[in-house]
Amino acid sequence: MSPPAPNAAHSIPPHTLTRLAREWLAEDTPNFDPAGVCVGSQEVEARLLCKTPHSILAGSPFFTAVFTELGCTVDWMYEEGADSGPDAITHAVVRGPARCLLLGERPALNCLARASGIATRCSQLQAMARVGGWHGEVAGTRKTTPGFRLVEKYAMLVGNVSMHRQDLSGMVMLKDNHVWASESITQAVKAARSVCGFSSKIEVECRSAEEGREAACAGADIVMLDNFQPQELHVAARALKEAFPTLVIEASGGVTQENLTMYFSPYVDIISLGCITQGCPVVDFSLKVQKPIVNSSLQE
Repeated sequence: MSPPAPNAAHSIPPHTLTRLAREWLAEDTPNFDPAGVCVGSQEVEARLLCKTPHSILAGSPFFTAVFTELGCTVDWMYEEGADSGPDAITHAVVRGPARCLLLGERPALNCLARASGIATRCSQLQAMARVGGWHGEVAGTRKTTPGFRLVEKYAMLVGNVSMHRQDLSGMVMLKDNHVWASESITQAVKAARSVCGFSSKIEVECRSAEEGREAACAGADIVMLDNFQPQELHVAARALKEAFPTLVIEASGGVTQENLTMYFSPYVDIISLGCITQGCPVVDFSLKVQKPIVNSSLQE
């Protein structure tokens, strides 16, 4: 019997969830909430509906954190990574004071819709890799929404693709501008290694197989073949792998969900796609208040 899949939610520290929830709530309600007067603090119940067929649920820890901060409870009927199926279904039930539940509605839904959209696209891309028999890793990029990267990277985890590096501190990636400012790939790799030492990998963005060879000879761990046409990519990746068997080859630039299969190669280890986060559709969720839980005359 295989071990259970790791729970991606366990990678998020509780204090991080609390901090993000407070920031989102403060952004959405910086002072008064006049509409709160209309509903008061009567206890109500709301159902979370998913209206996008066959979408992947992602972002429930963030959704729950928002309502926890407001004194509400969330009971989930589906686990992270679950497929919604063909029909609109209830994913969770939220209970709490009406005005608090409505304060959290939009920040929580925004987060869930975005994360689930990314996870759904990731799941689709990963399925394409499996069907194509490709051995490598589909990966995201740093093309994320400012202030929302943690959520978007987490959604990649739920969608079962590689997050790639988290930020500039996580791994050295020498792009074309770094190389031009350093005068050569060799010089750029040498300078970066003097700072990052043995504990960080160095990746170099290359525009040709020749640049890839220079990067490998200089000590790069990963060579990114950037903006190659598929056939050119296959030739360059094979040549580099034959010369440097332990070198990791990444393909990036111009790869989309529509043409992903054209980049599959036994000599390519990673394919990264900006479309995982850029232009990705969201999943359509709504929160519908059902009824007061207790007699409203006993409340404010």
